[in-house]
Amino acid sequence: ESRERVRAALASLGLALPPKRLTINLSPADLAKEGSHFDLPIALGLLAAMGVVAEEDLIGFLALGELALDGKLAAVAGVLPAAIGAASADLGLICPAANGPEAAWAGHGEIVAAPDLLALINHFKGSQVLGPPPPLYPDLADIKGQESARRALEIAAAGGHNLLMVGPPGAGKSMLAARLPGILPPLSPAEAIEVAMVRSVAGALGDGTIDPARPFRDPHHSSSMPALIGGGSQAKPGEVSLAHCGVLFLDELAEFPRPVLDSLRQPIETGRAVISRANRHVTYPARFQLVAAMNPCRCGFLADPARACAQAPRCSQSYQARLSGPLLDRFDLAIEVAAVAIDDLSAPPTLEGSATIAARVAAARARQSARGDGLLNARVDGAALTAVCALDRDGDTLLRAAAEALQLSARGYHRVLRVARTIADLEAGGDTAETPVARRHLAEALSYRRAVP
Repeated sequence: ESRERVRAALASLGLALPPKRLTINLSPADLAKEGSHFDLPIALGLLAAMGVVAEEDLIGFLALGELALDGKLAAVAGVLPAAIGAASADLGLICPAANGPEAAWAGHGEIVAAPDLLALINHFKGSQVLGPPPPLYPDLADIKGQESARRALEIAAAGGHNLLMVGPPGAGKSMLAARLPGILPPLSPAEAIEVAMVRSVAGALGDGTIDPARPFRDPHHSSSMPALIGGGSQAKPGEVSLAHCGVLFLDELAEFPRPVLDSLRQPIETGRAVISRANRHVTYPARFQLVAAMNPCRCGFLADPARACAQAPRCSQSYQARLSGPLLDRFDLAIEVAAVAIDDLSAPPTLEGSATIAARVAAARARQSARGDGLLNARVDGAALTAVCALDRDGDTLLRAAAEALQLSARGYHRVLRVARTIADLEAGGDTAETPVARRHLAEALSYRRAVP
């Protein structure tokens, strides 16, 4: 179809191809060519061969774009990675005007973004980057009651920890999760580029502007494994990659198919989504923070004697059996979110808002970044974890006893240490001195380490 689009686009400009057979060489020949990215370079090659555009003017440029039948340039996916690759090879980039703001984030290299083929012939035009609108998130002050859940949310935000919330319908689990991005710090420039590159490859960058807010993805529980992890005929990135450097929220966790949930285990540990197909092998970044919510049983009212179903506890056991033990072991914090009391609903809001909590989260993350590895506590491992979580005798005794009583795995043991380190960082506030992990920090971290009831 590219051949016909290029011919029609040139004809719309009053340019007729020479009356002879033309051969377009798309090298290397053994690499499958997909998509409409090649329309613009083919057209530019023809224009150079016809003498409409000087060939020397095109030397040193990488071009990609889709041609409409009237000669206009339509946006294509993957322009930001192409712009970064072109800049690293000391090449300029020619792309559609709709992709200009996206390409400009490459940081260096000449960007030529044109609305149509005629604009390129008459000379290349530049592009303009529009500033993204400020992110607007619902405020945590809207949450009535739920002090313990708010505390767990703050700890999860400060250390980048995975969080599981279990509670009856209407308790506010989804509301809490939706307010998590509002207390997270904005993306760093390097992180914003990474996130935009993934969105660009997925064709989800929208108008080309790059948002400094952290991604928040909440796929429906009917999502397939390729939708969540990535895949398809073109090995596109999935939700775990679109949530890179942000939050992946899985509401109604137990309603997801079990194989789909178990496919999350490898990306959670490695921060990468590896997609293998017969004709390609693609690795996308997937360093996300997992937040999930679920009911304690199918009807949702397991702990309510007035409304619990007659099949309890078998109802809850079969419902929770949909989640594998290895997946549950990857949650750093697991909390019960109780139903909100009527008195709390009718009371005026008196709790802290997102701005106050975000300041504490930013201070705790600054302490983590100031350490040698610069990693969030949720990703500290090995010798670095031992160094930052040195325990005194009381703390070591408590953790040993709890590990035996709760039958913690090695992964669970280390996750308790990471959460305790985050609690100590939050307690330190703006104090620059290193706060050791004490018994009280471990005790609170262990309170969040519970099995699904």
